[in-house]
Amino acid sequence: MRKYNKFLVVLLLGVVVASCQNVDDMNVDPNNPTDVSTATLLTGSEKKMLDYVYDNWFSGRQALPYAQYWCQRNYTEEDRYQIRESVNNNYFNYFYTVAGNYELIEKLNTDESTKSVAALYGDNTNQIAVAKILKVWLMQVIADTWGSVPYSEAFKLNGGIEYPKYDDLTALYPALINELKTAISMIDVTKQAFYSGDRIYNGDPVLWKKFAYSLKARLALRLSKVDPNWKSYMADVIADPSLGFTSNDDEAMFKYTTIAPDECSFYRGFFVESRNDFTITKPFCDLLKGQRDTLNNKQHPWEGVVDPRLAIYTTPRNGNYIGMPYGFPSTDINTAIKNASPSWYSTSNHPIMLNKDFSVPLMTYAEYCFILSEANGFSSAEYEKGIRASIAHWAKLAGKTIPQATIDNYVAAVSGTVNAETVATQKYIHLYMQGTEAWSEYRRTGYPKTLLKPGEYTYNKAGSLFKFTTLSDTKGDLPARVKYPTNESTLNPDGFNAAVAKLTDGVNNYYSKMFWDVRTAGDPYPANK
Repeated sequence: MRKYNKFLVVLLLGVVVASCQNVDDMNVDPNNPTDVSTATLLTGSEKKMLDYVYDNWFSGRQALPYAQYWCQRNYTEEDRYQIRESVNNNYFNYFYTVAGNYELIEKLNTDESTKSVAALYGDNTNQIAVAKILKVWLMQVIADTWGSVPYSEAFKLNGGIEYPKYDDLTALYPALINELKTAISMIDVTKQAFYSGDRIYNGDPVLWKKFAYSLKARLALRLSKVDPNWKSYMADVIADPSLGFTSNDDEAMFKYTTIAPDECSFYRGFFVESRNDFTITKPFCDLLKGQRDTLNNKQHPWEGVVDPRLAIYTTPRNGNYIGMPYGFPSTDINTAIKNASPSWYSTSNHPIMLNKDFSVPLMTYAEYCFILSEANGFSSAEYEKGIRASIAHWAKLAGKTIPQATIDNYVAAVSGTVNAETVATQKYIHLYMQGTEAWSEYRRTGYPKTLLKPGEYTYNKAGSLFKFTTLSDTKGDLPARVKYPTNESTLNPDGFNAAVAKLTDGVNNYYSKMFWDVRTAGDPYPANK
């Protein structure tokens, strides 16, 4: 591409050699300036990143179905693990483009020729720290999705590295933790990170530091089954939890607006693109209803207990909360099945995530509480704080008031036993709409037990039982990863081939486990190190 651009410039110079117009002026697009402020770059990068992660493609047709929060009402191929290669290629590229923008913010605040201009938009060092935090958040999404991916050499094209190596996850996650440690050490809480352009924290360095501590705890916990030192990576917040989030006011959220085209991507997918494709799954809806899976004889941890978040997460149909059977072939979905589950295709009667101005999370206080509970041996105090914070979080988003007695009764009902299963299951309920994180936590812990496995029964029609069938081999489990995009085999063949060679069976597949996923048939719920 760079050689082609040089050739084009030479050709234009030859054509206009007799012209009095400067060829440089001819090649400047006034609508796409080459010099962009770091504040503008941050705004666009934050929005694009969250548009991509929280939309009806990456989330709606991949992460949310993998976590079995959502399923499709019409075309269920992705629910059954058949991805569209064009989509897979696109999102891999989208994410790396945004990550490259964060790298550019760091460069503009470091380079002696640009840092003084960048300082007009916030403290140089704090801008670098914010860019690092956001890059780490996005790189974790990338790594949790595909596995080993380029990182250490990914942003060094100007340094001559055109084909970056794929970093092994054993090195990548510790590198991300170290990147957050660096960011934390850099932040000066007395200086504004960005004077404008930051739609997450409005440039508040105190809140960015809290987010960095909380995110570092999330990454540390990801290593809990494989690294005996995992607690040391979050020892600071174990000793002093206030270093991270201390309330729902601290959580990292990106709020959309009601003004086109700045609405939430979920809203746009339904009501701008006119796609009534998604609804809540039966396994998740039954979990919220306190109803056990009788088809597969799966016990419910709190049978008979209705979750107060149920009426926020979905809508009733004919007065009943019913989820759609998961993993059905598209050809077997008839009108009766679709009509039994809720249709959210209504501008006046839909769940809050389809609101124009829905706020999407990077990380919440409730999740942080559940992390601390696990780090402290599944402590009851942090567990109950997490549940209460989650209910308050969702109630606030929905503009609803849940009676205190309802909250107290629910917390009491689900707190009789606090252990690995109950903490993970409550975290799963809270992480609704954060499909990648919920799917990753299932792979790490094996919980919740209510998720439907391939080959298990999904639907009973007049005594005939239908099974959840897949279109790609996942070895009888949820996908362990997403296959590498096919474009990588030609754009970065050496890195791609080396990474694929390390996968199970040496092929690009859905069943090669992340190194932090050590579940086995004999030990489906491994203990922490």
